[in-house]
Amino acid sequence: MIEILQEVWAIRALMASIMVGVMCGILGCFIVLRNMAMIGDALSHAVLPGIVIAFIFVGYSAIGFFVGSVLAGLVTAVAITWIQQHVKTKSDAAIGIVFTAMFAIGVIGISWISKEQGVHLDLKDFLFGNVLGVSDQDLYLTFSITLVVIFSVIAFYRYLFLSTFQPIIADTMGISTRVIHYFVMLLLSFAVVASLRTVGVILVVAMLITPASTALLLSQRLKQVIFISGLIGFLSAVLGLLAAIYWETTPGPAMTVVATIIYLLAALFSPQKGLILNHFRRQRLHRRIRLEDILKQSIRISPTGDLTMGKLNNRLEMEEPEMRKLLKTLEKDHLLSWKGKEQLQLSAAGIEKANRLVRAHRLWETYLVDEVGLTEEQIHAEAEKYEHFLTDDLLDEVDEHLGFPQQDPHGSPIPQKKGVSPNALFRLNVGDESIIADDQINARIQSDLWQMGLMPGRVLRITGKDGQSMTVESDGESFVVPRKLAREINVTAPHSPSDPRLPDDRKVH
Repeated sequence: MIEILQEVWAIRALMASIMVGVMCGILGCFIVLRNMAMIGDALSHAVLPGIVIAFIFVGYSAIGFFVGSVLAGLVTAVAITWIQQHVKTKSDAAIGIVFTAMFAIGVIGISWISKEQGVHLDLKDFLFGNVLGVSDQDLYLTFSITLVVIFSVIAFYRYLFLSTFQPIIADTMGISTRVIHYFVMLLLSFAVVASLRTVGVILVVAMLITPASTALLLSQRLKQVIFISGLIGFLSAVLGLLAAIYWETTPGPAMTVVATIIYLLAALFSPQKGLILNHFRRQRLHRRIRLEDILKQSIRISPTGDLTMGKLNNRLEMEEPEMRKLLKTLEKDHLLSWKGKEQLQLSAAGIEKANRLVRAHRLWETYLVDEVGLTEEQIHAEAEKYEHFLTDDLLDEVDEHLGFPQQDPHGSPIPQKKGVSPNALFRLNVGDESIIADDQINARIQSDLWQMGLMPGRVLRITGKDGQSMTVESDGESFVVPRKLAREINVTAPHSPSDPRLPDDRKVH
């Protein structure tokens, strides 16, 4: 292998493969993100007529093939766009019609020219590539095209980004998405021509699409995706060429197979989207839901009698070995404990977590009835599903939006969040009056009130309220109470302006 790689033709092949791999990987990101994979396939096949015309006029010339191929690619792009916009034909059908026609014309032309005596224009070299026959002229052309593509992506990155992800915003900023579309097609034509010698017009689509698709499995940030795609294109080209030399097979298909293998590995082991890791995540999620279901049913059974594994089994319909395994996990996490052979008892932490699940369930049921308009018979299954995914912040928003309900639609009490007073100041509306209660949920709140100058027994009137704080007035003074503290301050129930318990000078007139 080392001896072969020291040959001039092998060095040329390696350099051309690297440049094509990197270039196709970088450009392919925008091809995939702009849903232009089919157009890339069309342009790769449609360059053949340009090669035929170039050969007729200038003979076997890399520059001639380049010019002819680019012109054929642009004609194809214009024809596809015109049919899509002016003829009642579906987009994918328009692409198929144009590229198959151009490809057929190219095949006929190459077959016709090859019949002439002394003419060597092998169709399979253009279809599948012949990287081992790369000349210096091919190398210079590929190098120039690679530089143009990379420079264009760097120089016009902002325009490419906006027209790809936010075309409407791009138009409002004066960026012509149509011009960018044709510019991408021009770069795509360049890439196809540069790849003729290495992978050919058929397999160039794989080098454009597969590395970019792989990179999108590994990252969601465009700059990282571009870098990873270029790296995968580089690895696919190098490893594919080495494999082709070692096993004495065609380099183009070998590069494609390597790119596909890398894609499959990413599809299986990607940290965010990998099938295997997602399988384990689903398993962990299922296990967490089962554990939470046990806690929720435990808190429901406890007030009505002894909590036993048999009663849990009756409610959850779970196999005994699985139940014992899950109960062992809860015991290890100090959420419950065994009191005997069958008797169970929730710990303080277990009760708190179970009440949190019950609160989520009943708040969501209330929301579905009050805001969505579902009936009481329709809400239970929905709440059973989503209670495991509602965050504390979202629950607090729902609680506040619903006006801090005390009961769900079935009449069951909604547990209060730990650390939040059942008669919290934050529950009041602008214009309400209340009295600071003597008993607060902890000494810290009493200290905070003392530092603000708000002592127990003082009457407060709510003058303002937003998502971050409340403004209250007491004895002619105005105070701004942060939302977190307002949710913890315990006050007496709101009094109406005519409440006889308020002195006359405290009433709102």
